[in-house]
Amino acid sequence: MVATYNTLADAILAVKNTETNLVRTILGATYAHARVELERARKAIKAADAKASETALENLAADVAEMGTEGDSAVGAVRKRLLEGGHHHHADGEAKGIYDEGYVVVTRVAKQSFLDASKAIGQMARAPKADGLEAEWKEVETTWASLMKDNG
Repeated sequence: MVATYNTLADAILAVKNTETNLVRTILGATYAHARVELERARKAIKAADAKASETALENLAADVAEMGTEGDSAVGAVRKRLLEGGHHHHADGEAKGIYDEGYVVVTRVAKQSFLDASKAIGQMARAPKADGLEAEWKEVETTWASLMKDNG
């Protein structure tokens, strides 16, 4: 009986690792999308194309916000379902205020950093500035690198 329970524990812990890897993959895809929009924004700003700049910056802001929330609303619905089922990936981290409820990779500090950058990038869509974009993207990259190091 104990051996079976031990096997169950192995399976549960493996699923937890799988959840981490899946969320990291979701974040990686979102980061890749953000980099595409960043390049579009850079090119549009350089060409003084106001409409293309606005679109690229709005898309970039949305991607950066999605990084902060560990995915879009569909991912949020899954997270809610897991929480309702009693699953807390970082119960101890939630209790200590490190993670928001149900978050797997993105800490509260990283979430705020991404959301602040997203807001600034979104506001920049009305008056794009290359230097402002680079400053905000540096914050995104710094936060991203920290998460990937901490959760590697």
